[in-house]
Amino acid sequence: MTSAPQRPDGPTPTPRLIATDLDGTLLRDDKSVSPRTIAALAAAEEAGIEVFFVTGRPARWMDVVSDHVHGHGLAICANGAAVVDLHAGREFVQVRALPRVAALAVVDALRAAAPGTSFAVELTTGINYEPAYPPFFKDPGARVATAEKLLHEDTDEDAAPVLKLLAHHAELAPDEFLALARSAAGEHASITRSSPTSLLEVSGPGVSKASTLALCCAERGISPAEVVAFGDMPNDVEMLSWAGTSYAMGNAHPDVIAAASGSTVANNEDGVALVIERILAERTAQQQA
Repeated sequence: MTSAPQRPDGPTPTPRLIATDLDGTLLRDDKSVSPRTIAALAAAEEAGIEVFFVTGRPARWMDVVSDHVHGHGLAICANGAAVVDLHAGREFVQVRALPRVAALAVVDALRAAAPGTSFAVELTTGINYEPAYPPFFKDPGARVATAEKLLHEDTDEDAAPVLKLLAHHAELAPDEFLALARSAAGEHASITRSSPTSLLEVSGPGVSKASTLALCCAERGISPAEVVAFGDMPNDVEMLSWAGTSYAMGNAHPDVIAAASGSTVANNEDGVALVIERILAERTAQQQA
């Protein structure tokens, strides 16, 4: 049964920006954007509310929403490591790289703390991975080697920046692996997860969806109180805590529910669209009052 979104306590200010995660949030489980959601995004932009897609996906996986970015055309990818212009063929506007020395420190720490961990290296140019790493989408251009070799090579000024390090474990439970990794290697980098499997995403120190969104909002003179955010997984927690108004999806991780100021229905029930429709209806009512 579909239930109404749970409003955050207190009055909700009229937003100037909507920030939404993609997988498990805006997208349905089949990775589609529903007609209702497409209409809601377009209506928000028409009403003068900027929409930012804020995702763990790399830029090369943004085709699913490229046609639904209006106005500025920007998206925050790789958990805040990159700002990408979807109107300009996924051109990188800003990169907040993971230093290779920090990535190597994380690899060393996880090899010791969680034997059996395998790694992949996400670059601005694509992904490379270790032989034991299970690539979820085969990339014909990927190089296969140990993480140490992948991170030590091409370290001159012309080397492609590292957006994030991916760490996979075949036996540890996802939250157990995350807690272990943060304890063992959290001093070197930002560590989070968005997959239902034991796959961790490692970014540069201080790099997150929240910190990059804050930079984008500051450039526009938009305060946290003027932002409404949506998410479902641990990599959304900081963003939902930062935004003045935030919604956990009906399918959200418990940590996301705890961090958000409100909740909506699941991604397969168009939970983001439902809230946007209500926001726009309330705005219209206020203008007509």
